[in-house]
Amino acid sequence: MKLAAFLLSSLCAMAAVDGVVTNATTGKPQPNVMIMLVQPGQNGMQTLANVKSDAEGKFKIDKEYPPGPALLQAIYGGATYTTMIPPGMPSTGMQVKVFEATKDASVGRAAQHMILFEPSAENIRVSETFLFDNKTATTFNDPAKGSAQFYLPKNAEGKPQITVNSPGGMPISREAQKTNQPNVFKIDYPVRPGETRFDIAYTLPAGSSFAAKAPDPEVPTFLVTPPAVKLSGDGIDSLGEEPQTHANTYKVRTPAYEVKMEGTGSLRNAETSEAQEEDTGAPKIEITSARIYDKMPWILGLTLGILALGGAMLYRKGTA
Repeated sequence: MKLAAFLLSSLCAMAAVDGVVTNATTGKPQPNVMIMLVQPGQNGMQTLANVKSDAEGKFKIDKEYPPGPALLQAIYGGATYTTMIPPGMPSTGMQVKVFEATKDASVGRAAQHMILFEPSAENIRVSETFLFDNKTATTFNDPAKGSAQFYLPKNAEGKPQITVNSPGGMPISREAQKTNQPNVFKIDYPVRPGETRFDIAYTLPAGSSFAAKAPDPEVPTFLVTPPAVKLSGDGIDSLGEEPQTHANTYKVRTPAYEVKMEGTGSLRNAETSEAQEEDTGAPKIEITSARIYDKMPWILGLTLGILALGGAMLYRKGTA
């Protein structure tokens, strides 16, 4: 018991954290950045300590914390940047990166917008996804307009559930906020350099149609349905069937559109069945962080179905 207590106290004593905050936009050390040491616990994230970086961007946290994963969260320019401290790894000399913020719409515009419909006898489950691919060295942050705006149909049931997955961070929930446009909501969350995904989920009454408007017509929108579900209506073009899951894909070509659905089905069920199939030795599909722009539109449509399952992106090379 004494040895165990000694080892535990030694691990805690080694848990002091220090490092440097660098502004990756300017390439210089960044002073006056709030750094928080947080650790996941049974009641969520626990803030253990916080300090500010000095004139040379350096910081030091003398707080001892229990063994296990911990995070450094740097707050700068209205955005939070997370750096993980893996268990058993040195917590000294940590390199924390932050970025300058911009309201330039070209930086914050989504690369793709996808909508998955899964009708059943009870309701129509709708899963919308915005994919951002920020290739700059700045963070897009515009609280007034939000990073993503979406149209919530009048017949939507309950509040939409929103999850944000950002580079190097953990999935977090966000509340949709009303705009001055009818039925248009915004999601206020900074888009950092790298790939960021906004997932929006809600339901419609069974048997209803789907009417929407594109808040930003410059963002291409794709619609996806399970194999047994077909869409019809003005303003959409069929892109055919995805070969592997046989999902039907469509591209929206007008700012406002309305579609009707025939049939019922779910891509979740198809994916579960596929996962339970016996291993035949065939090559496995790899989940990677490939570039968005090199993928076919209908592959992106399929991606939405995969995203809705568990938060993983499925990408495959193809000709745009």
